[in-house]
Amino acid sequence: MMLEIDYNDETGELTEGQIQQILDLLTLAAEMENITEKSELSLTFVTNEKIHEINKEYRGVDRPTDVISFALEESVEEEIEIKGAPPMPRILGDIIISIPKVKEQANEYGHSFMRELGFLSVHGFLHLLGYDHGTAEEEKEMFSRQEEILRRFGLTR
Repeated sequence: MMLEIDYNDETGELTEGQIQQILDLLTLAAEMENITEKSELSLTFVTNEKIHEINKEYRGVDRPTDVISFALEESVEEEIEIKGAPPMPRILGDIIISIPKVKEQANEYGHSFMRELGFLSVHGFLHLLGYDHGTAEEEKEMFSRQEEILRRFGLTR
């Protein structure tokens, strides 16, 4: 399995070790979700102001949030094959996480910054794969999968 993660810490607040831990966590999540083909995703860490702007523009919600995912596979209606070209990677989409919200929620829920950052990263990743929490049944499936991934990685409460 090859998961390429293009990341950008716009806040400058994360250490290389913290970023590497999240990249390793998402790689494990991809393995656990049986992502076997070459795949790519974008991961961006932003301020509350930036995620507020994105939330307002794309979701019509005028407040900051903790994580936003943009799944690219949902919008692809038909795949075009180009003969003789190397296979294109599977483009999963974008995950955007507010670092101030990570700090706030870690404090609110009484667990570590890394546990909250990991939770939001996996949450966003699962959204890219089509998981949702619009119904009680969907929520149970998604949140139990999140916990299973976090537990296997060692990021427990």
